[in-house]
Amino acid sequence: MAEVVMYATSWCSFCTRARQLLEQKGRSWREIDVSEVPERRSEMRERSGRNSVPQIWIGERHVGGFDELLSLDRAGELDALLDSST
Repeated sequence: MAEVVMYATSWCSFCTRARQLLEQKGRSWREIDVSEVPERRSEMRERSGRNSVPQIWIGERHVGGFDELLSLDRAGELDALLDSST
């Protein structure tokens, strides 16, 4: 199974929706709260080229934010990506 990493904040509604979708899929994730550790936001920007949260990686693949995660699910591609070994 691919590791899921999400840069997020506790107050972001899109982060909450991403958490809910991952929970529905029965998946755990490693969350990095960029409001508690501000230097991690710089890391997130460098890795993703984006400033908004959430920013989600499944394995080595940068998925993007909640909208992209939801699009993958609606296209029937999210489960396979979550189950991959990369």
